[in-house]
Amino acid sequence: MTSHSTKTAGRSSKAARRSDKKTTKTARAALKKTAKSARGPTRKAARPASAIRAPSIAPQSALKTSELIMRTPSPPVQPVGHGIKIVAHKYQVGETVYFTSPTFGRAAATGSYTVVKLLPSEGDDYQYRIKSSGEAFERVAKESQLDRV
Repeated sequence: MTSHSTKTAGRSSKAARRSDKKTTKTARAALKKTAKSARGPTRKAARPASAIRAPSIAPQSALKTSELIMRTPSPPVQPVGHGIKIVAHKYQVGETVYFTSPTFGRAAATGSYTVVKLLPSEGDDYQYRIKSSGEAFERVAKESQLDRV
């Protein structure tokens, strides 16, 4: 055999070893990617075909915890008590009422007022926004301060 033929034979064996190393590296990289995806994906990314064919190494503890989670279609709802009585406002918008100012604090003009707006309750009393025809501004009064005319 000539020296030229032995060189080419050596080269072909080196090339075959190099290609074996490359396939081993790509298989390891694919296994690494699947192990990372088993931990929990942080974003969606297209996986290469080699990663799909590689065996998945999923931890057994992750599978068991997902089986233990109980999934319900909706959150639990507390039953509504039928004995609770809801009280509505005593006066309606546009109704004329008699306002009695409180004895403590600022003295306000007592007299007839018109209900302008219904306000939410403060404690046990509902509140109203009332306006007198003789004044340019509106007041806030509690239901206990008002009487029907």
